[in-house]
Amino acid sequence: MATIIDGKALAAKCKEEIRQQVSALQRRPGLAVILVGSDPASRVYVTNKEKDCAQCGIYSEEFALPAEVGQRALLELIDELNRREEIDGILVQLPLPRGYDYDEQEVLLSIDPRKDVDAFHPFNVGQIMIGNYTFLPCTPAGVMRMLDEYGINPKGKHCVVVGRSNIVGKPQAMLLLHRHATVTICHSRTQDLGTITRQADILVSAVGKRNLITADMVKEGAVVIDVAMNRDESGKLCGDVDFGPVSAKASYITPVPGGCGPMTRVMLLYNTLAAARLHGKS
Repeated sequence: MATIIDGKALAAKCKEEIRQQVSALQRRPGLAVILVGSDPASRVYVTNKEKDCAQCGIYSEEFALPAEVGQRALLELIDELNRREEIDGILVQLPLPRGYDYDEQEVLLSIDPRKDVDAFHPFNVGQIMIGNYTFLPCTPAGVMRMLDEYGINPKGKHCVVVGRSNIVGKPQAMLLLHRHATVTICHSRTQDLGTITRQADILVSAVGKRNLITADMVKEGAVVIDVAMNRDESGKLCGDVDFGPVSAKASYITPVPGGCGPMTRVMLLYNTLAAARLHGKS
């Protein structure tokens, strides 16, 4: 039976580390969070991020804008925040509302790369590619921290990442590669997915399809990281992995909820702390 990787407990430990480091700064870090529209899931995420900041002594300021505010007004707000010295990090909650004329790429490009705590700006993506980064995308960084906490070294391992998004799949593969893993990326066009996932010493699934990863697709003793967040027919949160049967084969596994989610949020705080130091608040 697999050891459960407890992301919630690790996130609490990380927040205490961050709180202590923040208290040693001359000025506390500041995070601006922009929420456009009234998507319920985004509202929950933003509220949780604000609570995390408060627990760690980070100043947070929320900008809740109506869905119809428009691209120009959003860009003007970001420009203002880029110039405010007390704001170290800027986060625009994605996705932006559908049915309106928003250009997410232009929005991401408008954020000062030194304040891009989501690490979505092409400059920061390039820095990750060459291994010379200040910020890391929060979910992949959280996965790496969990592996470290449980003594799971990717070096020399075959790591299979299912999913190729710019937010999780691609940067996750790159971080594992930086740690000397052999990495395979799978996606919706991959043929015979199970043949590849059965080769994985470390399997990361970030697709968003319930029960995509079944027990017959997992090697005995593999480490299984479930990044996805879905809901089953009863509305209960679940991931990509068929948790019960897979946990009987895996050596380590993340639950949903309580695995990658809490660590994603806490890595945003680490990025905000890094941004504050970059801006001379050490």
